Amino acid sequence: MVHKNFAMALLAATVGACSQIPNKDTPPERESIPAQETSNTLNTDTPTLVATEEPLPLEDMWDRLRKGFQLNHHTGDPKVQDYIAYFSRNEGYMARVTQRARRYIFHVTEALDQANMPLELALLPIVESAYDPFAYSHARASGMWQFIPSTGRSLGLQQNWWYDGRRDIHESTHAAVKYFYYLSERFGGDWELVLAAYNSGEGTVRRAIERNRRKGLGTSFWELKLPRETRHYVPQLLALAEVVSRPEHYKVPLHDVADQPYYARVDVGSQIDLAQAADLAEIEIEELYLLNPGYNRWATDPNGNHQLLIPIDKQEQFESALKLLPEDQRVTWQQYTIVRGDTLSTIARDYQTTVSAIREANKLRNNKIRAGKTLLIPSASGPAGQYAYALDQRVRHRQSQGHGQKTRYTVKPGDSLWAIARRLKVSVKTLASWNNMAPSDTLRPGRVLVSYDSTPDKNNRTTRKVSYKVRSGDSLYRIASKFSLRIDDILRWNKLTKSKYLQPGQRLTLFVDSAGQTR
Repeated sequence: MVHKNFAMALLAATVGACSQIPNKDTPPERESIPAQETSNTLNTDTPTLVATEEPLPLEDMWDRLRKGFQLNHHTGDPKVQDYIAYFSRNEGYMARVTQRARRYIFHVTEALDQANMPLELALLPIVESAYDPFAYSHARASGMWQFIPSTGRSLGLQQNWWYDGRRDIHESTHAAVKYFYYLSERFGGDWELVLAAYNSGEGTVRRAIERNRRKGLGTSFWELKLPRETRHYVPQLLALAEVVSRPEHYKVPLHDVADQPYYARVDVGSQIDLAQAADLAEIEIEELYLLNPGYNRWATDPNGNHQLLIPIDKQEQFESALKLLPEDQRVTWQQYTIVRGDTLSTIARDYQTTVSAIREANKLRNNKIRAGKTLLIPSASGPAGQYAYALDQRVRHRQSQGHGQKTRYTVKPGDSLWAIARRLKVSVKTLASWNNMAPSDTLRPGRVLVSYDSTPDKNNRTTRKVSYKVRSGDSLYRIASKFSLRIDDILRWNKLTKSKYLQPGQRLTLFVDSAGQTR
């Protein structure tokens, strides 16, 4: 997790970094070489026997990383050994995280490679977030690089109602490279200290170095008195790199990932409904969200940049279809007649949009509205459940994961999470977890929080046994969201493990009840 706001120093440090950091909108083109059978081919025009060249096998992503590893993995260190043993025992975890990384790791590696940085850093999102771009920590760190809000802003990552650049795959990766460059300048290219500072903050590491200097002690990472999390953080990355270096030796499966681009970056040019964009590209909307997790809602930011990451094999089709779709048809519009008591903020909340978007669409100079007039409101084209990875849907899914009787609480002006937790007789940490938030998040009046007690609600519940046929593009998360279930329950009912992938046509047994909870 990235700590500390270093905005002023970063401005000076990154001037030199800009020439090191790639700033391309799309990744370099690489042709995929199809596998061919090698044979001696007889040319019928001449009696000469012509031998075709045997194509070289495609290098995979893990081979490329190994060639770019630069760090000493310190395999003799006890903490490194402990983590190597951990990864060796948990081959299912390694299979899952490397499968999850397949969309992103080529592009992360490209950015690091072009900046001449150790490719061990491409494994850091495994340590930070298990390569989950939707990861959110108790300290308000977000995205696969786990930037806190202040550090994200210092690195130029925009954060608003529509969009969070900390989760944007392209923008957050380039921000991480900038940050690595800044820290490497500050710590003289000592990458172990860079990693420690990335985790606990530059100031924490500097103070530890100064303490050792005053005592006449060494100042390497291994000799510093650092927070416990940081003392484990660096060995964990080094252990990961060691395991990736020799997966057969450690008997750790790595998901196959080709050394070629997974996505292309397309400038859409205007706001677009993400369901409509997915249709244009002929991909599942879940795939579009996984490539574009920075978008919080059902559409791109109307006032931000309009970049979408599209699977590279769908880029040409998407761009062709997009050209045929006028900008004013890229979101759905509804007419709303203003009634007495309405405000732009209440209308915006009801339609899952913002005041600024309504004002822009209706060319309003201020927030004054009059009963009887009509407004054009941009709205989602599909049902809310279709946008399963949108922020509000992720919150609802998380709120359905508790056990026992559910209590809803509407936040009032002056409320704090601590006061609400005390009233509901739960811990602040638990209440925050149920509501997909961090304990330090700002509460807004009108927000609905949920809490659970330990006594199951046995009234008015009817359980149905459902046989569900897995479809192409399905995931455990998607199925759990659709039926308001817990992933662990689905695994238990079907005697599955998370390391096994779902197959189209596979039948799952689900137990669904009227309250949206599991039995």
